[in-house]
Amino acid sequence: MRPVTEREIRASFVNCSKGEAKRLGLPKDFADLPWDDLDFLGWRDPGAPERAYLIAERDGGLVGIALRAAGGASRGFTARSMCSLCLTTRTGGGVVLMTARRTGAAGRQGDSAGQYLCGDLDCSLYLRGKKQSVAGGALDESLTSEEKIARMRDNLHTFLGKVTR
Repeated sequence: MRPVTEREIRASFVNCSKGEAKRLGLPKDFADLPWDDLDFLGWRDPGAPERAYLIAERDGGLVGIALRAAGGASRGFTARSMCSLCLTTRTGGGVVLMTARRTGAAGRQGDSAGQYLCGDLDCSLYLRGKKQSVAGGALDESLTSEEKIARMRDNLHTFLGKVTR
């Protein structure tokens, strides 16, 4: 992903108000992000951990979506869950159901789209081996790293399509 500015981030959101986008908390390490290793920018709001944000390049521009992380009971450290973007398995609540209000009339009527995502939204770093999941994380599969990254990008664009259609 190319480096983006705070202004670009705030202007990219398609499923929240301009006021909400203006007030959202940026990632704590925004100045030091590893842009070359990111396929999208995702983070949990430092001031409101149930809120998360995802910014991706799509159709020549940036698309930002506001997400809500589902709360609820922890499933314990032995239960494994899989992220629907990067297919990394995690334990101890490392994968969380996140929902995004859909755009347009559907969103105004309360419709949303949800996906199970890595709770820290660091899918790109897991696929590149820059971060390791507690559960070991990687499936034993014959795809190359480039193919896994391409699959994650396809999964991401499918999810963004569900939110923006």
